[in-house]
Amino acid sequence: MPERTIEGASALVTGGAGFIGSHLVDGLLTAGAARVLVADDLSLGRRANLDAALEHPEASLARIDCCDAAALAALLPDEPLDFCFNLAVIPLPHSLEHPRENVDRNVAMTTAVCELHRAGRFGRLVQYSSSEVYGTAQRTPMGEDHPLHPHTPYAAAKAATDLTALSYAYTFELDTVLVRPFNTYGERQNDGTYAGLLPIVVRRVLAGEPVLVHGDGEQTRDLTYVSDTVAGTLAAACADVARGATFNLGHGSESSVNDVVTAILAALERPDHRVEHVEPRPGDVRRLLADTTRAREQLGYAPRVRLAEGIERTVRWYVSSGTAAAC
Repeated sequence: MPERTIEGASALVTGGAGFIGSHLVDGLLTAGAARVLVADDLSLGRRANLDAALEHPEASLARIDCCDAAALAALLPDEPLDFCFNLAVIPLPHSLEHPRENVDRNVAMTTAVCELHRAGRFGRLVQYSSSEVYGTAQRTPMGEDHPLHPHTPYAAAKAATDLTALSYAYTFELDTVLVRPFNTYGERQNDGTYAGLLPIVVRRVLAGEPVLVHGDGEQTRDLTYVSDTVAGTLAAACADVARGATFNLGHGSESSVNDVVTAILAALERPDHRVEHVEPRPGDVRRLLADTTRAREQLGYAPRVRLAEGIERTVRWYVSSGTAAAC
């Protein structure tokens, strides 16, 4: 049986106006997708992230709460789509303020998509997980069989959505693939509410404010440039061997938060900018390092963008776009 292809395929991307989601939409269109439907409530995602994509007649955006299965169902054509990429998410920092809502909504968005899958509205579900489900590394590198030990309500919600998607797949014989990105960064990463590390640092430097590092800054992350995450996602979507499997999508190297901040300041040509250490963030993971052997061997996954290059590209984008400075 030949493997799937994106060329000529149709897809639903939930959360597709967000950071990774919008890059995935671009990747689908570049690979020749015939139709890409984006569902996003725009609470964190931005229509501007899709400006280039929506110039394609093959792409459309619907402002929908992805917890609403009926609204999602009404968006879909009568003929089943080839793929659904479920990236709809309420992010980690939100769970530190509104834990119950975070868990409830993250699970509800996944069950809504799984119900559509059970009803035969698309062929393959690519379910987005998070390295946060592992918690702090108990052994390194961290393979897909690493124990799940979520430290935050968000991480617990993501672990629950993983199990939900896989349980639907098992019970109803549905074609489902799980991808587990590690610390994706790059252009369009949210720089407003619940912003990530890189846009926060850029914003504070441009505003003349000290950079704040939670804890001692020696916690490590496996930072992966967004184009590599998208390439791994598309490979997982197309591989027949991927059915029912989980794939780590990381770079396979770890960097401390202190080192990442230093690299960002170097890219901004502000190496001496003031850095202050503040209280640790609740539930912060101490160490992350991906084992990507399975993705390399089964998907041909091979991250290409080195951290220094990716940070330079991303910083240049934030500075030229002015988005970080405006927040």
